[in-house]
Amino acid sequence: MDQKLTLSELNKKIGEVLSGAFPVGIWVIGEISELKENRNGHCYLELIEKQGNEIIARSRATIWFYTFRMLKPYFETTTGQLFSQGIKILVQVSVEFHPSFGLSLNIRDIDPVYTVGDMALQRNEIISRLKAEGVFDMNRELDLSLVPQKIAVISSATAAGYQDFINQLQNNQQGYKFYTKLFQATMQGVDTVPTIINALERIYQYEDFFDAVVIIRGGGATADLSSFDNYDLAYHVTQFPLPVITGIGHEKDDTIIDLVAHTRLKTPTAVAEFLIAGVDRFANKLSELETGIIQYTREILTEKQDDLEEKATSLSYIVKSYISAKNSQLGKTGTRMLYSVRHFSTLKEQQSARLKNRIFPALKVLFSVKRNEVEQKTVYLKHDIQRIFLKRKMMADQLNQRIGQLSEKMLEREKERLHFNENTLRLVSPANVLKRGYTITLKEGKIIKSVENLNIGEQIETYFSNGKAESRIIKKETK
Repeated sequence: MDQKLTLSELNKKIGEVLSGAFPVGIWVIGEISELKENRNGHCYLELIEKQGNEIIARSRATIWFYTFRMLKPYFETTTGQLFSQGIKILVQVSVEFHPSFGLSLNIRDIDPVYTVGDMALQRNEIISRLKAEGVFDMNRELDLSLVPQKIAVISSATAAGYQDFINQLQNNQQGYKFYTKLFQATMQGVDTVPTIINALERIYQYEDFFDAVVIIRGGGATADLSSFDNYDLAYHVTQFPLPVITGIGHEKDDTIIDLVAHTRLKTPTAVAEFLIAGVDRFANKLSELETGIIQYTREILTEKQDDLEEKATSLSYIVKSYISAKNSQLGKTGTRMLYSVRHFSTLKEQQSARLKNRIFPALKVLFSVKRNEVEQKTVYLKHDIQRIFLKRKMMADQLNQRIGQLSEKMLEREKERLHFNENTLRLVSPANVLKRGYTITLKEGKIIKSVENLNIGEQIETYFSNGKAESRIIKKETK
């Protein structure tokens, strides 16, 4: 029978073989799947190698305290990436085999340049994948509301950037009102991606209420931005039905989330200024429209007044011309009649002596008839002139009345529109909100929006529509 070995003897021989096979440190590529740092400062890792989604190799590794305290800051400073799970590294290791604990790798050195290249490669692969799937520009193609005032905010409640954003938004010089709702998420570390995705899913339930989503965080180390170069998070942003605005707080770095978002701004304060400017532009547009309506109404009234005066002048000229023409025609008729009578008298003058007794009555009758005809024609002419004048005057009165009615209707519509806008502004004013039964609670001059911001024994002020009351917290409950 072959020589029998105990387990410890076998492990000892394996260790001797490994020591002989790997007498010096070798460089190894692997991905960190697990990482733990104990209270003594030692770092324990599990390195893996993947082929697609399948793990084809796995090994334990250790970085002792005296090495880890120099290696970690060197790596993070060079790469701008946290030394954490999920990244690929190129490390120099010595192969060790302990009889009790088995095979492990002792990490002695690291090449951060390899990780930088791998991160850039992964970033480019994510961007190319999003473009190939046709979703890279989907969120930017959404229409942002003309007046975005209902904002869903994804941030940490304790982040300085979030406080700056709220302060800038609520204390704007123009006094515009915004409604904001915080959906809390972790903004750095391994929990960043799942908590932001969870916040997006919660906001999705109220997509008909909100105008836009804001993702903000304060400034920090560049290494903290690695979570925002994640495919799953970027894909959720591209598919979100509301415009997403980012203000992650770095001037030089554009994360993948910045690239796929509807609008990318540098800081949380810049996001607040962007929203305020949007409302400001809309308010200026309303003011311009109001001025334009008033000016247009004045121009219409002036134009109609001028047109009415022109028609009145024209009508007066027509009537005068008509009367003058009829007078001239009447004069010509009288002249012709007078000439005829005189001519007849001249021709019959020689016979007048003989026929005086016979012709005089006839002439008298003829003169009377002609005079009656002239008088009758004069009466008809006066009636015609009066009828035409009355008809023209009636037309002018109707036209003047119609213009007055149109002007009154137009002015009434504009008054109703201005009254509606005035009522709308009055309804949303803080004074009217208080009159409807709402109150405002302040602590040290600041508005309290959550019971979490109050502590037992603190003094608060509550403002009503007709005054204020001071009270002290003796108990609080959180729903």
